[in-house]
Amino acid sequence: MATRPTSEQILRAPKVLLHDHLDGGLRVGTVIELAREAGHTLPTSDPDDLAAWFTAGAYRHDLDLYLETFEHTVGVMQTKDALVRTAAECAEDLAADGVVYAEVRFAPELHLDGGLSLDEVVDAVQEGFRQGSAGRPITVGTLLTAMRHAANSIEIAHLALRHREVGVVGFDIAGSEAGNPPTRHLAAFQEIAKASHHITIHAGEAFGLPSIWEALHLCGAERLGHGVRIVDDITIGDDGRAHLGHLASFVRDRRVPLEMCPTSNVHTGVADSVAEHPIGLLTRLRFRVTVNTDNRLMSNITLSEEFEKLVDAFGYGWDEIEWLTLNAMKSAFWPFEDRLRLINGQIKPGYAALRAEAL
Repeated sequence: MATRPTSEQILRAPKVLLHDHLDGGLRVGTVIELAREAGHTLPTSDPDDLAAWFTAGAYRHDLDLYLETFEHTVGVMQTKDALVRTAAECAEDLAADGVVYAEVRFAPELHLDGGLSLDEVVDAVQEGFRQGSAGRPITVGTLLTAMRHAANSIEIAHLALRHREVGVVGFDIAGSEAGNPPTRHLAAFQEIAKASHHITIHAGEAFGLPSIWEALHLCGAERLGHGVRIVDDITIGDDGRAHLGHLASFVRDRRVPLEMCPTSNVHTGVADSVAEHPIGLLTRLRFRVTVNTDNRLMSNITLSEEFEKLVDAFGYGWDEIEWLTLNAMKSAFWPFEDRLRLINGQIKPGYAALRAEAL
């Protein structure tokens, strides 16, 4: 019988993270210090109470309410020094969690209140990632996000293209899905596609199949941010067999990566618990599932802890953890040769060593 992976082993396992928001992963102490420097008023300045406030604020079973908590992280990320610091600490924290490759996303248009230009915002974040990655076994790529309720997506698309040679690996849109379909930003996606750059789109989180269909077939998404609502196109027969509709079949057949964030989805009301999250079904059906944190501060979660929850909920062992990790690395917007280098140089040897410990 296979030995259950321990928390300590999962922490050491080489992991890959594709869906993590910079402004959703700050250290609580950093939020308090930056708020003091900026004169920003927080709900509380007690670290434990503030951490609990963020998680309680997120855990309201509603995406729009979940997003309200970002007022206090974005609010303290309005200067070059604050952006460099938070990005550096992000890379440090992910490396300490055993993440060997991460794509971290943020919306530059939300960080202009201190007088920075869009390019200066991106430069500061990139500098932070460089500092935080230095001397650590982690590579960080940046995804630039446009807000789906705003009208700046063309500008953010051009921004992503200007910085593609220095670490910006793709373009995304985020924010409330309801009433803000991805096709509102079709021109921005076309600019990215014309330049042969990469696209991931928040779709199928709080809204259903139409959002996924538009993201894939009209906007050219290569990956789906969350994509959990693809289960709306899957029915389970009385015999226990799954029957896939045309869109679900397309997503599975084409190996469209699903950037799944189980804990965050429980907090926003997508699922009642991790054990009831569709990631179990979608993994069993061999969709291109990846495991992600979404917002580490708001959901009080690390990638290692996400995997621990899947081990507890579904009995996953090293085979499943490695499969999910390889799914993510294969789906990354990093050059092919670099992906192979990480797979063959860090990921596969790392899991081989962990399996050997159980013998």
